[in-house]
Formats: sequence, structure tokens, C-alpha cells
Amino acid sequence: MSPDTGNRLSGPLPDPSQEAGYPPEHPQRSGFFTDTSVCIGCKACEVACKEWNLLPEDGLNLTGMSYDNTGDLGADTWRHVAFVEQRIDPSTRSRVDIGMPGMGAPEPAPQQEAGDATEVRWLMSSDVCKHCTHAACLDVCPTGALFRSEHGTVVVQDDVCNGCGYCVPACPYGVIDMRPDTGGASKCTLCQDRLGEGMTPACAKACPTESIQYGPLDELRERAEQRVEQLHEQGVTEARLYGHDPRDGVGGDGAFFLLLDDPEVYGLPPDPVVTTRDLPAMAKYAAAAAGAVAATIAGCFLGGGR
Repeated sequence: MSPDTGNRLSGPLPDPSQEAGYPPEHPQRSGFFTDTSVCIGCKACEVACKEWNLLPEDGLNLTGMSYDNTGDLGADTWRHVAFVEQRIDPSTRSRVDIGMPGMGAPEPAPQQEAGDATEVRWLMSSDVCKHCTHAACLDVCPTGALFRSEHGTVVVQDDVCNGCGYCVPACPYGVIDMRPDTGGASKCTLCQDRLGEGMTPACAKACPTESIQYGPLDELRERAEQRVEQLHEQGVTEARLYGHDPRDGVGGDGAFFLLLDDPEVYGLPPDPVVTTRDLPAMAKYAAAAAGAVAATIAGCFLGGGR
């Protein structure tokens, strides 16, 4: 139960696995830290995810808006690399080395008039299921097909899912989706089968720049804060963390990000809230309303008998 709100469906929750019934000696909560400042858009994570999880390919047709052929996360796409093209004003933005791989220092930008936004930068980010501390998809599942693992992740059991689809609108990030071939829900499992063998998830293992980092969630949060401080010292003042705070609307994400612009630029909601947060209050109101209706009906019968 959340110590701050008394609501099991929202607020900070130190140990979601123990809350789910695992003994205190269960493994540390694990997750992803995705540092978008070093993502090169290679899509190795997408390919590794599909190969390991036997997911069908998405086709080789580009969206026409970027070098993106997957579009977004879905039932068959558990990792999605976003390509965001931004035009910037070279007169107001300096070139800063943020540790990206390269072949040497860039050529100096030619002299241009102020306001002539002709330079371009790419923001690339590998999106994934957030494995929320408070997971609405898990809350609304009527069959128990979605469950909290001993590692703190949220996993779908294909053979238990009845295809009701309640989890799809419940997700505040729009991650989970239904597979047309099986009719069941599908999303990232954080490679639950690999974790059980002490292995790193396939996407993190394949990432050549360590943009995707896997490990104990507390250690990843500390590492991420240090990385943000490093970038700020280098002049990248727009660097910020997303999904790392246990006090946010989902109790903190098990997969969080370092971003170089607002979350909306990457297609992420700016202030996600677990969609089942208000269910306890709604139940109280519904009970009160039902009591009022019952009292009214009883009053009508009693009054009519006089």
C-alpha cells in the first residue's frame, strides 16, 4: 500500500514485487535506463527483440516522415526507435560534444543570418514498455494473464489471456496491443525468460552504444542522475530524466529515459497517470449512490403502505 495516499493503486511503492506477494528475499527490481543522448538509431535493439521473442517483422516501408518503418510500439513491435528531425537556429545554439560516436570534430557551421534555421539535429530514442510501478493494465486484467514478476516487471501470459482487450485503453502510454493472429495481448516482457537465467535482455545486450542499460533499478536511477549532471556541465542544459520519479503519476517507471527535449517531442505523455488511480474513490461514490437509491425505494414502499 502506498504510504503517502493509502491507495494501493497509486503513489510511491518501494517494492511492487513484495506487494504482489513475493517473499522479501526476491531478486532486486530490475529495469531499463535509456540514454537517448547516445542513441544512434541503428535499430539493433528492435532486431534483437524480434529475433529473441520470435516476433514478426513490420515490413520495410518507411513512414515517409523519417527513417522509421515501425511507426510506434505495438503487439509485434516491443522496441521502437523514434527518429525526430529538428531544425535549429545555428546562431543561438552551440555545438556540444555529448559523447556520441563519430569520426572527429564537426566542420564549423557557415556564417548565416540570425533566425535562418537551416541546421538539423536528430533526436533518436528507443521506446519500450515502461513496466510501471502501478500498472493499470495489470489492475484491469480479469484473468490474471498480466502479472507482476519477481523482478518487478509486468508480463503477459499468452495461454491465460482471453483477448478481452481491457488492458489496451488502460495503459497511459499506449504500449500494450492485441495480436491479430492470436487475439491476445502482447508487449515487452523485459525478456523474463532471460532474466530467469541471469542473462541481460536482448535489446540491451545488442545496443552498441549502451544507450539501453539494464540493471537494478536503484542503481540505474543513480547512474542516470550522474549522467544528467555530466551533460549539464557540458552545456546540454535541456537534458532531463523522464519516468524515474517514484512520486509521479504511475509511481515511477521500471523503464525510464534521459531526454534532450520535452517528452511530447518523443511521443511520450508529459504527465502520465495510472488510469485506475481513482477506482477506490469511484467505488465509494457508487456505494453511496446505491445506498441512496435503496433508501429512496424503501421509502416509496413504506410510504405507499400507509
